Formats: sequence, C-alpha cells, structure tokens
Amino acid sequence: MLQQTQVTTVIPYYLRFMKAFPSTKQLALADIDQVLHLWTGLGYYARARNLHKTAKIVDAQFKGRFPATVTELVNLPGIGQSTAGAILSLSRGEWAPILDGNVKRVLTRVHCIEGWYGHRKTADQLWALSAHYTPKFRVAAFNQAMMDLGATICTRGKPKCELCPLSSVCVAHQTHQETVFPHSKPAKKIPIKSVSMLLLRNQQQELLLEQRPPMGIWGGLWSFPEFKNKAALWTFCQNNLGEEQDNTKRVATMRHTFSHYHLDIEAWSLDIAQKPNKIMEHRQVAWYNHKQPSTIGLPAPIIKLIKKAASEIEEH
Repeated sequence: MLQQTQVTTVIPYYLRFMKAFPSTKQLALADIDQVLHLWTGLGYYARARNLHKTAKIVDAQFKGRFPATVTELVNLPGIGQSTAGAILSLSRGEWAPILDGNVKRVLTRVHCIEGWYGHRKTADQLWALSAHYTPKFRVAAFNQAMMDLGATICTRGKPKCELCPLSSVCVAHQTHQETVFPHSKPAKKIPIKSVSMLLLRNQQQELLLEQRPPMGIWGGLWSFPEFKNKAALWTFCQNNLGEEQDNTKRVATMRHTFSHYHLDIEAWSLDIAQKPNKIMEHRQVAWYNHKQPSTIGLPAPIIKLIKKAASEIEEH
C-alpha cells in the first residue's frame, strides 16, 4: 500500500484490510472482488491484484511463510528489489538495502546525483550508495530512519535542512541546491483518451455494471459499460435495447488522470422499463443498488457517477 501512496492516506485502508485478512491464508482464500473493494480509492489497483496473487503463491508454495531471500521475493508478483529489501530488513532484521522514493531523494541530495533516478545509470549509482551505507547491524532501524528522514525532513518541496542530521555532509545543502535535486522526470506530453459510458437504470433504480478484464486499467473492478464514442453507445442502445438516441441523456463529463494519460469520460443515462433477458453477452454484468453497501471494487470516477445518479433519483 505504501508504494506510490503516503502513509497518512494508507493507515485507514491498512487497518480495514488487516481486519478483513489477518493472515496470508485468509487473503489467499478471499474473492478478488472483496480485495478490490477494500482497495477502492487507493488507486494503482494492480498492487491489490498482485498482493492477492502473492498471497496465493505464499500459501500454496511456501506453506504460508514468506521467502527469506531477495531472489525469491522479487519473483513474487508486485515485489521489486526495494520492497524485497524492506520485507527482509524490517521483518527479519537481515541485511538488505532499500531504495524507495524517500531514500532516493536523501541520497540524491547528499551526493548531488545528476539525472532523473528513473534512468538506469542514476538508479545504479543510488543502489550502490544505498548498499554502501546500509549497516550490518540494526539494519531495520537504519532503513526505517532513512525512509522517515525523506518523508518528514528531506521532503520534496520544502526540506527542513535545519533539522536534518545530514546537513553538514549534504552537498546539495552546502551548495544551496536543495531544490535542484533530485532532477525531475523529463517532461512528456500526456495523451488524452475519450470514452462514453452508459448509466443504464431499470425500474428498481438499479444500475448496470460490468466487470472489467483482470489486466489493464481498473483491472478486475466494476464499471459502467464503456464505448469508444457516443455514436457507438447509441448504436448499442438501439440494437440491444430497442431504445433510440433521443431517450438517452448526457449527465456528466469528467476527466480522470492516470500516470500516463488523461481519460475524458462522457456519461449518458438511459432508463428502461425492465431488465433485458440478455445483455452484453460474454461479459460479467450485475445490477447495482446504490442503497446497499458495496462489496465490489469500484474506480473513483465510477463512484462519483453512481453518487450523481443516486442524487438525481432523490431529486425526482
């Protein structure tokens, strides 16, 4: 959960998750819908899917005990070298360097490392420094301290250099370049993709949702039926529901930004008299009642659209 997410955001999710799955075995036996539901709002849902896959592997192949080497750990879904190092050092006290975003920032400033740390050359330099400084004893305390130093003092925007125990040896601080390092990721224009979504509602005020494929954006989560444009949406309504274009109503437009592109969503609503006998064959679909607590994983934009649809029902 702490990959790409701040501690303060993670805490309530972590507590709910651990209450639901207090052991690896219970997580391994859980349905993916339940896992994704508890992850809803954290984003980067591949992390949840990988966590579920890893629990299954650990339960089946390692009898519920996590592997004890970096090599074995990095072969598990979702675990890279830094996460493997954190697992071994923090849970077992074994020597293993780490290189999360906080540690990268500290080391980059102390040594004024040139280049974006997503580049191989820069990353190799930082790994070498992390390994050099990681002590043989009290490695858990050291790794935790380095992460905390980056998270609370050597922060991205306004580092508190006057409080930093490394200020006397930090080259960036001594040369007044704290805000210069680390170097930013090279600018790249983010592409824009557009989709139309159908909010299909029956007389029981239930909304039709479909489960997305297990891989890709929002993999395994539930969303509204998606079309490449409004023309495709209208064609679907006419051919599959016998509804004309004039019966649909545009209810919302929104932009959701992923790490590598913007997604512009145009949402259209359609009320139908009864549930069709067959709709969207070969897809996993379900009718969703907004008045009942959700037990499935829903992307943040879909939650917003559901709330909007619910408010319209209450107004009428």
